[in-house]
Amino acid sequence: MTRGLKAGAAQDSPAALLDVAVAVAEGTPPPPAEVTIAARDAAPLLAHLGADKLRGAMQAVIMSRELGAGLQWMHEAGVLGVVLPELEATVDFSQEAGRRHKDVWEHTKQVVVQSTANPIIRWAALLHDIGKVPTRVMLPDGRVTFHRHAEVGARMWDPIARRLAFDKSERRDIRFLVLNHLRANAYEPGWTDAAVRRFDKEMGEHLDDLLELSCADVTSRRPGRRQEAVDNIQALKGRILAIRDLDARVPPLPPGLGNAIMETFNLPPSKRIGDLRKLCEDAVERGELEERRDAPYYIEFLRDKVAPR
Repeated sequence: MTRGLKAGAAQDSPAALLDVAVAVAEGTPPPPAEVTIAARDAAPLLAHLGADKLRGAMQAVIMSRELGAGLQWMHEAGVLGVVLPELEATVDFSQEAGRRHKDVWEHTKQVVVQSTANPIIRWAALLHDIGKVPTRVMLPDGRVTFHRHAEVGARMWDPIARRLAFDKSERRDIRFLVLNHLRANAYEPGWTDAAVRRFDKEMGEHLDDLLELSCADVTSRRPGRRQEAVDNIQALKGRILAIRDLDARVPPLPPGLGNAIMETFNLPPSKRIGDLRKLCEDAVERGELEERRDAPYYIEFLRDKVAPR
């Protein structure tokens, strides 16, 4: 496939370029330089292919065993710039002044390689840092910042998802991972149980995929740094599971709190009781109240929130 591709053939069937990219990602040696040069002339024709064809080829590349080579050939052949110009913009885009290995493109390829072979995680890994391009700020002291790049990247994902015709659930899942890809790596052992519980609740059904992406997103060359970061994320997961188990056995709020609310404030059974109990739950999650205290502790918290009757 790669040896037989010529410029004319590519122009007659630009989909052949996608076939070459997939073949390289599956382990076929990259084609000769003249083939890659010919591919650059034909690559713009890919814009006329259907979204399903482009998305399918891109996914085949990132799900293959030599995906790094496949992605690199797509860049060199001009294919990436047509299919995913937002990702092409990360090539040679430095994360830190003067450090080649901190190139966003090189980092991204490594993250995809390190990520679990799950299409949703792989797409999120591929696009998790595209927001760095429009948010980079070079400070006078030489530092580089990418303030809110996760949020910007999530917004950039939306037109990509429409352009490549992802279905609704895939759009939602990938967007969530791009938006929150920094959250787990911010974990510190000093987090309270309330903070861990809140993180678990906010991540919801995406928790496992997010933790997998967070582990893949550590590409430091410093000895032991990656293992240290992965261990930290695993410690977070361990705490989440432990707190879930404890909450299942001993809920954060005491049994009978609803009855105590009704008796203290002379309220009849109603939705209002659940609303007041929810105020206590939310305060526990925010760390404003301690968990697993006796009912009077929470009643005192509610006194200024219930109008006297």
